[in-house]
Amino acid sequence: MATSTNQSSTTAGTGTVPGTARGVARVLAKLETSIESGKYYEAHQMYRTLYFRYLSQKKYEELLNLLYKGALTLLTHEQHTSGADLGLLIVDTLEKSNVVDDAEKWMQKIALLLSKIQPNVVEREALLVKAVKWSASVSNSQVGHPLMHKLIAQIMWNEDNLAQARHHFLLSKDGSGCGHMLIQLSQTKGFPSEIDLFIAQVILQQLCLKETSTAAETFATYTKYHPKIASSEPPFITPLLNFIFFLLQAIETNQRKLVVFRTLCELYKVSLERDPSYEKYLQKIGMIFFGASQPQRPQSEGMGGIFGDLLNQFFQGLDDEFDEEPAGGSHPRSAASQSAQGIKEELD
Repeated sequence: MATSTNQSSTTAGTGTVPGTARGVARVLAKLETSIESGKYYEAHQMYRTLYFRYLSQKKYEELLNLLYKGALTLLTHEQHTSGADLGLLIVDTLEKSNVVDDAEKWMQKIALLLSKIQPNVVEREALLVKAVKWSASVSNSQVGHPLMHKLIAQIMWNEDNLAQARHHFLLSKDGSGCGHMLIQLSQTKGFPSEIDLFIAQVILQQLCLKETSTAAETFATYTKYHPKIASSEPPFITPLLNFIFFLLQAIETNQRKLVVFRTLCELYKVSLERDPSYEKYLQKIGMIFFGASQPQRPQSEGMGGIFGDLLNQFFQGLDDEFDEEPAGGSHPRSAASQSAQGIKEELD
């Protein structure tokens, strides 16, 4: 009797009770039957049951594959909410299993799931946010892995959601893709007078993120392939484009003297005042690349005080800076600014 008790205790302690395996097998068999008979809600609940069982046994690889297959199956049958929910469980499992080696593979898979979920499904946004946060944990970027942002940007671009595509391209380190997307954005959402505003804001934001090579690639792509510009060197059709070109040159060639930066800003002061948000971006750029110091007391003198007040927290308080375009369409930076609040939230 003692021997039998010890054997039973040992088996239970290792978590390899034969009955558990048989129970999982029965659920899997029933799961297939539910899918075949169109009982998708029932199937969804069984996937969740298996999630908890596999998770308790730390069978992460098996669980990830099961959930991914299940999500694809449900989405194929137009079960968007259920498919998105399994996607959330996938990310939850990735977080618990500390997957690093296969992280980019799972970013690709999550992106495929996102592309199959209808945009109006609430759970899709939750999956997107959770996926970005997880990707940040497996990369050196606090705002999320560039690949995750690139994949999401491509999805949004394909759906013609150019504002969101712009936001994610900004964090993707894909200058070429960003440049081409901005061309489409400026042609479809902006006014002819905004051609330079679209690219200028993004370049300044990329520089604030210290993405100098990406900024250079974005600018080169935009100016070369935009049908209204079609030039990769100055003189460009607007002073603002010339300013961005010379600013990038100063940074790339290590001509990082404050006097150079000050002179550029003064020369192009009128053009820079077209968008009040540029002041904060330029203050940050002055600090990062040109050794500008940060005073203790802010000023409110417009572009004339550009070197007088450098922000403690650059992206803090941008909420009021980027309003929606008025109904009359007269806002001087309408479509060119509409995703900046999302950028601020991503960087917080």
